[in-house]
Amino acid sequence: MGAEKTVRDLLAMCGVEVNGKNPWDIEVVDERFYTRAVAQGSLGMGESFMDGWWRSPQLDEFFNKVVGAHLSSKAPFNFKTAWLVLVSKLQNRQNMKRSFIAADVHYDLPVEIFEATFDKRLTGSCGYWKEATDLDACQDAKLDLICRKIGLKPGQTVFDIGCGWGAFMGFAAEKYGARCEGVTVSKEQVAYAMGRYANLPVKSTLMDYRNATGGPYDHLVSMGMFEHVGDKNYRTYFETARRLIKEDGLFCLHTIWGNEPDPKIDPWLDKYIFPNGVLPTVGQVTSAVHGLFVVEDVHNFGAYYDKTLMAWNDKFQSNRAPLAQKYGERFCRMWEYYLLCCAGGFRSRVISVGQFVLSPRGVPGVYETVR
Repeated sequence: MGAEKTVRDLLAMCGVEVNGKNPWDIEVVDERFYTRAVAQGSLGMGESFMDGWWRSPQLDEFFNKVVGAHLSSKAPFNFKTAWLVLVSKLQNRQNMKRSFIAADVHYDLPVEIFEATFDKRLTGSCGYWKEATDLDACQDAKLDLICRKIGLKPGQTVFDIGCGWGAFMGFAAEKYGARCEGVTVSKEQVAYAMGRYANLPVKSTLMDYRNATGGPYDHLVSMGMFEHVGDKNYRTYFETARRLIKEDGLFCLHTIWGNEPDPKIDPWLDKYIFPNGVLPTVGQVTSAVHGLFVVEDVHNFGAYYDKTLMAWNDKFQSNRAPLAQKYGERFCRMWEYYLLCCAGGFRSRVISVGQFVLSPRGVPGVYETVR
């Protein structure tokens, strides 16, 4: 009863009941859940969900309440979380030897999983919903927003740091006549981008960003990659970016950020989705660019990631049956847990997402803000 009482008391702090009547309440299927959750914290919660030990009709809202109440800071000590914090503080978990781990765990999964979840371009970052009404439209709007923010013109060159499946490069080449190059640590992403955009001036290379050469390029972009850089490498990241960009170029950095610094991400996400991930703060970004870039603009649209993740989950659920048959129910529960716990996190506004526009020497006159 000790573990059960601990879990019930913690959840009560954020208005969640065990076997309650609200859609965000949880139903415990296996009593072992309580001991596992207390002993292993967030990791135990996630793994027990994957194993079917508990469920919630509205998992996204459950996490909105849990994250918004900062429940993890009130939970009992557990060794696995403490060890992750210690290692993250003492080691550079995002050094070049470790930079490909995220691809091994997540980005090199079969592309059909991402096709069953993301938009038609496989844009694995937050969409821009200002006027968009569906997943494809919000992602095209985001890609177009970035092109407009950097003032992209036909024939210009753009380097994409962490180019993913090539969504930005393909869009910029198709719609703006740009010539694009990018790097990623995922061999599957390289193969996909080079196959899909073979008829366009697009080049994707398997490479750690720190080894990037070439340029200088007219502009730089980076979407959803900075979360893999780590605070011990922020300065190196921006030094690399400064080396790659022309003196009059613009750099649009699209990233998630936290309200407070933390040397690690959630332990479950660290193990199953984004190994070695770290969310920066706005202050860490603006400090790391000292002497390298001028901050021209900061644009926060964190609430849009909640909407994007819910749209991803809707699409995934519509494709769930064949994926479950092929990859198993445990994988599918892992995937929906990833999408919905992140949706709840953004809904709570404990984390946000947005874009920085940076220039090497400052835009002459005034940088005209684009929205």
